[in-house]
Amino acid sequence: MIFTQEHEELRRTVRNFVEKELNPHVREWEDAGRFPIHEVFKKMGDLGLLGVTKPEEFGGMGLDYSYGLVMSEEMGRVHCGGVPLAVGVQTDMATPALARFGSDELRRDYLAPAIAGDMVASIAVSEPHAGSDVANTRTSAKKDGDDYVINGTKMWITNSPSADFFCLLACTSDDKPHMNKSLIVVPRDAAGITVDKPLNKLGMRSSETAQVFFDNVRVPQRNLIGQEGMGFMMQMMQFQEERLFAAANSLMGMQHVIDETIAYAKDREIFGMPLIDNQSVHFRLAELQTDLEALRALTYRACEMYVGGKDVLQLASMAKLKVGRLSREVADSCLQYWGGNGFMWENPAGQLYRDGRLGSIGGGADEVMLGIICKTMDILPGKKK
Repeated sequence: MIFTQEHEELRRTVRNFVEKELNPHVREWEDAGRFPIHEVFKKMGDLGLLGVTKPEEFGGMGLDYSYGLVMSEEMGRVHCGGVPLAVGVQTDMATPALARFGSDELRRDYLAPAIAGDMVASIAVSEPHAGSDVANTRTSAKKDGDDYVINGTKMWITNSPSADFFCLLACTSDDKPHMNKSLIVVPRDAAGITVDKPLNKLGMRSSETAQVFFDNVRVPQRNLIGQEGMGFMMQMMQFQEERLFAAANSLMGMQHVIDETIAYAKDREIFGMPLIDNQSVHFRLAELQTDLEALRALTYRACEMYVGGKDVLQLASMAKLKVGRLSREVADSCLQYWGGNGFMWENPAGQLYRDGRLGSIGGGADEVMLGIICKTMDILPGKKK
């Protein structure tokens, strides 16, 4: 991938924002279990960072996804995973379908404020019994006059305690599971919505995640995104950007942990020599750096193809699979070299150990990615009759 001067200018803007506005507060936000999302998003909106790839007529920059990749990659410099996750939900999970398929009215009322940082968005897809199995979601939206009446429960919904609206996946017919779902914009202040207390998560501590209940929630049918029954397809398209975001966003975080571990291993002496001089240590760090560069190349290639209008289902799934596994390897290996210091809560390897584990679960588990890859390779066994 060849980055232009415009790419580098965006990179500098994001990097400066991370260093000045985010990293000085990360420890405080991690301890609190939340960050001032409306305040942070408004600052990002003022810089144009929440609409890099979104249409200009609704306040976005109208740039291709290579710029979105730069944005995601530089957000990986935040010294925790929770804040970038919250941003990614806004830019790459809850709004791509709205930007691409939403009516002008919907985009004016919800996309434009999300781009400006005046509204926080949340993607409501997963349910207690249906995480990676999106086709098995059961929340329903039944027509009644000019409205949809929504009933169901959504689980592990990031940004939900502070959300102004949800991009909700719901069943709008009794058709087959892949044909009966629709995406609907649901305002948070609609009657019948209950957001439970934030979940006590292993990692991503600074992002708020909760269960959301919908009890006879009425929204106008004009809040439908695109066509009824096309929600599953649109969600699968959103997953492509989500998975590219996840891969790009993890690169700098893993690089940070490797760099910090190298610096520590040079200073730490063990058995009369620097830790870094042990062959098992410097060889392993070389392996991790090689794997990281291979993942970067894969992610960049997938992005180039995506920008070029090509199908990146296979490559995006491969990148998502690899980033989930590699982040665990980097965290585990580097934590070991920190010794007892690595077991401390604020250690960078420990931070990645906690936050990075979500990479193999959220946005489609590793096993789902492997199934997709096998399907694109035409080696997935068919269902037995």
